[in-house]
Amino acid sequence: MSSDNVKGLVLALSSSFFIGASFIVKKKGLKRAGSSGVRAGVGGYSYLYEPLWWVGMIAMIVGEIANFAAYAFAPAILVTPLGALSIIISAALAHIILRERLHIFGMLGCVLCVVGSTTIVLHAPQERVIESVAEVWDLATEPAFLLYAALVLVAVFVLVVQFVPEYGQTHVMVYIGVCSLVGSLSVMSVKALGIALKLTFEGMNQLIYPQTWIFTMIVLVCVITQMNYLNKALDTFNTAVVSPIYYVMFTSLTILASVIMFKDWDRQNPTQIVTEICGFVTILSGTFLLHKTKDAVDGSSASIQMRMSKHSDENAYDPEGMPLRRQDNMRPS
Repeated sequence: MSSDNVKGLVLALSSSFFIGASFIVKKKGLKRAGSSGVRAGVGGYSYLYEPLWWVGMIAMIVGEIANFAAYAFAPAILVTPLGALSIIISAALAHIILRERLHIFGMLGCVLCVVGSTTIVLHAPQERVIESVAEVWDLATEPAFLLYAALVLVAVFVLVVQFVPEYGQTHVMVYIGVCSLVGSLSVMSVKALGIALKLTFEGMNQLIYPQTWIFTMIVLVCVITQMNYLNKALDTFNTAVVSPIYYVMFTSLTILASVIMFKDWDRQNPTQIVTEICGFVTILSGTFLLHKTKDAVDGSSASIQMRMSKHSDENAYDPEGMPLRRQDNMRPS
């Protein structure tokens, strides 16, 4: 790996720690705010007055800053999959702090996420050499990426207008879909802005280019949209489900956007590409396990409660409805 890729790797790992922890802290803040005001899941903003939510938000900002810097040094195919580490952290903390049960196969799913991410990292392409933000703008305005961006905007519009009001509270994919689609565009803009700042610090001022400020505005709009719908998802659904699904969709779309815009796979041979795809399938398998075992845990908990209730009723009464304890007292000694 080149020195730039190593820097990006270290920044991405530290980012995952902060972001993974922030999910749990924000969830605690949302729960506390929802107990005394209107929940975020139904359109409330009482969490803005909750200090714990702001602690989680600060942790997420620190993680995102580290992630932002990572994209300036390494390709998105290397940086983005390392978000799997944040899944493990958030799932483990949810199990310990929020008492959201994590099945043994959920733990196996976490391991698969790490294995898949490691496979992708080891076969990631080298960062493309870019000498100005204008060069990034040229890549972003090519027909292929413009088509992708247009499809994303149409999909987000349809989700927000048609599906969020009707299915937002019952289907996790609606909120996460908006976050992930918008997120793929924000990562491309973050990478462009990161490259511009990196070149500026190296002595080649990129702030004089209007493209730098256009990318900045896109980043702000996308991040605000992501945070809004991610808050709704966290407040409405289980963290152990939200985190892996968000990771899979966000990573998939970001890698797709990066392949289209920066043409990452043009610099790799077929073996490397296939290995990266296999690594990503491994991550998908891990997140599938996390999702399905959570459903199994919820189902088994409900089943156990029903059996315990039935068993208690059977012990307390005889077939004719008379309490057994009183019946025992009536027997002759």
